[in-house]
Amino acid sequence: MPAYLIVDIDIKDAERYESYKRAVPALIARHGGEYLVRGGAFEVLEGDWRPTRLVLLRFPDRQAVRAFIDDPEYRPLAALRHSIADSSMVAVDGL
Repeated sequence: MPAYLIVDIDIKDAERYESYKRAVPALIARHGGEYLVRGGAFEVLEGDWRPTRLVLLRFPDRQAVRAFIDDPEYRPLAALRHSIADSSMVAVDGL
């Protein structure tokens, strides 16, 4: 069953974020993931959630999401992201 990784990211240092954006797609692909949304315009239709920048990725299953997040090569990239942005992530199973 596919799984989706939903990320809301508020970038504080756009210049350094560019290096994260260049490095992470290969790791996502290595774990069978693909971008479905990477930024772009959005519209809040209900509720109080005010996302900043939304990213949506599809993986083969939740184990692949976890393998990506836990990949030793991703750790320094995650640390970089944490130092230059505030973010929230949710993994959810698809249909």
